[in-house]
Amino acid sequence: MTEVTQRKGIPAWWVTVFLFWLGWIFMYADRTVLNPVMGELEKEFGLTGTQLGILNSVFYFSYALLQVPAGILGDKIGKKKVLVPGFILFGVFTAVTGWAKSWYTLLFARVVTGAGEGTYYGPQYGLSSEQIPKKFRSLGSAIINSGMAFGIALGLMTSSWLVYDQGHSWRMPFYAMAVPSVLVGLAIWLFIKEKKRTTDETGQAVKKGKFSDLLKNRNLIITYIMVFCSLFGFFVILTWLPYYLQSERGIAGSETGFISSLVAWISIPGALLFSSLSDKLGKRKPLIMFLVPVAIISMLSIVWMPGMTGVIVALCVYGLVGKLALDPVLVALVADSVDENNYSTAFGLFNFIGMSSSILAPIIAGAARDITGSLASSFYVSAVLLAVGLIGMLFLKEKRS
Repeated sequence: MTEVTQRKGIPAWWVTVFLFWLGWIFMYADRTVLNPVMGELEKEFGLTGTQLGILNSVFYFSYALLQVPAGILGDKIGKKKVLVPGFILFGVFTAVTGWAKSWYTLLFARVVTGAGEGTYYGPQYGLSSEQIPKKFRSLGSAIINSGMAFGIALGLMTSSWLVYDQGHSWRMPFYAMAVPSVLVGLAIWLFIKEKKRTTDETGQAVKKGKFSDLLKNRNLIITYIMVFCSLFGFFVILTWLPYYLQSERGIAGSETGFISSLVAWISIPGALLFSSLSDKLGKRKPLIMFLVPVAIISMLSIVWMPGMTGVIVALCVYGLVGKLALDPVLVALVADSVDENNYSTAFGLFNFIGMSSSILAPIIAGAARDITGSLASSFYVSAVLLAVGLIGMLFLKEKRS
C-alpha cells in the first residue's frame, strides 16, 4: 500500500503510531506542565491572574493560527519537512520558557511554543493516515490520540513532583520536558518514512486539489461542524470542571484534580473500543450516531445529578463516549472523505475549526457564569451544540469501506 518498508518484522505503521503517540504525550505534557507552577510564576514576576491566563491564551492562539498554513505547506513540500522543525522548535522553546527572566520573555516563549506545536496535527494525521491500513485506521488514530491523556498526567505529575516534592525551581519541569521532546522530533525524522507523492502516467506528480474544494465537500463540512461542537463541551470541562466541582458541588480542592482527570483516563479504553468497532463496521456514521446522544445525556447529567456519586458516573460516561473517544472516528472520517494528496490540509483545517473551541468555550462559559451565577448554563450550551452536530451527521453519506 505504501513504500514504507518493515524493520525487523515490525510493520512500519506500528513504528509510526508509536512515535506519534509519544509526540502527543510530550505536546500535552508541555501544555500542562505550566499549570501546577503558576503560583510560583505569580510570586517571582508579580503577575496578575489575567496575565497568568494570557500565558495559556497566547499559546492556543498561535497553535490554532498555524493549523491551516502548516497543513497546506505539508501537502506542498512534504509533511515531515513541516512537522519535524516545528516539533523541535517547540521542544527548544519549552526550555526557553524555563530560562525566561521577564514576563515578556515568558509570553514570547509561549507564543513560539504554540506555533511550533501548531505544525504537528495536520502533517501528523496526514502521515499516519497514509501508512495505517484502512481496516485499522480508526484504531491506529485512537492509539495515537491516547497520548494526549498520558501527556496531561505526565505534565501535571512531573511538574508537581519536581517543584513541590523535590524542591526544584519552577524552571526545572520545563528543562525536563524539553530534552525528550527534541529527541522525539529527531526520532520522527529518522524512523518515519513519508510516502512519495502520487504520479500520473507521465511520471509527473499529481497536483493536490484546491483548498476551496475542501469547503465544497459535504462530508468534510459536516465532520468539521461535529468536531467544533464536540470540542466545545470538552474545553468547558477541561477549563471549568474543577472550579464547578469546588464552588457549586462543594468538593474539596484537593479532590477536584483527581475527579476531573477521570474523563481523560476513561477515554482511553473508550477510544480503543469504539474505534475498533468503527473499523470492523467499515463505516463511521453508526458509531457517531450512538456516541453523541450518550455524550449529550452525560453532559446534562453532570448538572442534573443531585449527589456526587451520580456526577462521577456522568463524568465517566462522558469520558467513555465524549470528545477523546469520538475524535479517532472523526479523524478516520476525514481520511475517508478526501484524497491522500490533501490529507495534511484537510486535517489542519479540521483541527483549526475544532481548536477554535479552546478559545471560545472558556470565555463563553465564564460569561455565562457571570450572567446566570452558575456554570450549569455552559453544560446546557455544550449539550445543545452536540445536538446540532448530531443533526448535521444525519446528512452524512458514506459508503462501506
